[in-house]
Amino acid sequence: MKLRTVYRILADSYKESSWREKYWRWRASFERWLRLLRPSNRHLAAVAAREHVRFLFKAGRPIEGETRLRAKAAAEWLARGQDATPDDGVSAGYFPCDKDAGNGWRPSYPETTGYIIPTLLEYAERYEVPEMRDRALRMAIWESEIQMDTGAVQAGLLCQEGERTAAVFNTGMVLQGYVAAMSVSPDARIRTGARRAANFLVADQGEDGHFRTHGPFVVYERIKTYNCLCAWPLYLFGQMTGENHYENAAIRSVEAAVREQKENGWFAHNCLVRSMSPLLHTIGYTLQGVLEVGALTGRGDFVDAARRGIDPILARISSDGFSHGRYYSDWDPASFSSCLTGNAQIAVVCYRLFEVTKEDKYRVRADKLIDFLKARQVLKSPNTGIRGALAGSYPIMSEYQSAGYPNWATKYLLDALMLQDRFWID
Repeated sequence: MKLRTVYRILADSYKESSWREKYWRWRASFERWLRLLRPSNRHLAAVAAREHVRFLFKAGRPIEGETRLRAKAAAEWLARGQDATPDDGVSAGYFPCDKDAGNGWRPSYPETTGYIIPTLLEYAERYEVPEMRDRALRMAIWESEIQMDTGAVQAGLLCQEGERTAAVFNTGMVLQGYVAAMSVSPDARIRTGARRAANFLVADQGEDGHFRTHGPFVVYERIKTYNCLCAWPLYLFGQMTGENHYENAAIRSVEAAVREQKENGWFAHNCLVRSMSPLLHTIGYTLQGVLEVGALTGRGDFVDAARRGIDPILARISSDGFSHGRYYSDWDPASFSSCLTGNAQIAVVCYRLFEVTKEDKYRVRADKLIDFLKARQVLKSPNTGIRGALAGSYPIMSEYQSAGYPNWATKYLLDALMLQDRFWID
């Protein structure tokens, strides 16, 4: 990394928040490190020590092959995440350094449970594991049971009914699960939940094509470009029902997202909290939404927008598959660490671009990203909260979802592993 970039990242970390906010952020980080030293966290501490040494000395070697083995481990971890909750949702993840960690598993997360559904359904079909199909359908029915009266899905972790607030992105991600479940189950609860979610999305869309209800857990901005990922399941729902106003709303959403793209491929207003340096995670959301609707509609301009948005990232991947967790508008890295969820998402988009464009460079880059992630996945830990999962950051105590394993990281890892298996070339 260039010295100028290092200075830029450090300077921005001081400018972006008040001293009060810095104090609380540093304090929270310090307390996580202290909890890491508890005897009960010895297995996580061993992972953290190993990963930080590898990061400092660039010593982590990518792992080729083992694709099905690692997919199985990831799927089994997601199943344990479901079993860790008192309901049929999936725990938001394993975070044993939380202040009140309990057994380390967080409560169910409606948003990500929603998009885990299609992942497990695909896994069940591809590898003939009917248990995963059953789990996915239980998740879909659970989603219908906790859906808000408006058809929206609540923001954040599962909470009491009177405390729930709507979030359009979360609604779109659960619609993704409903649509996948509708293809394998005639259950009326799933179909009804899907229609109510789709209607909420259409009603929430402004004249400019952007959705408006972002929820309380992100920094408020009128536009959140990554919401265009909601367009993908909305378009699919329109296809399944034969009602084209859903399809038209989806197309307007992606058109609005593409208008936020700069000449160099970077998307504005595209982060949860820092739009000037968005996470690779939310960049991945946007690219997937634009590409998938482009593939469904035959809109070459959407596919081209996805290519413009991903090519600068691919040019900055290191030889071992490392990618930085944030990027400035000139595609300069905006963080020292890696957002592993984002890496997996970019790999998924690359595999799909390979499928759509037949350009082998996308498959090759996707393999590089996934082989790097395989080296971050621990297969032999005696701690079942760690075994098979993908951490939020590399190294694990870094910025994004620090000191734990968010379920969405493992979900996207599994998606990418199944695509690697599908397109494997000896």
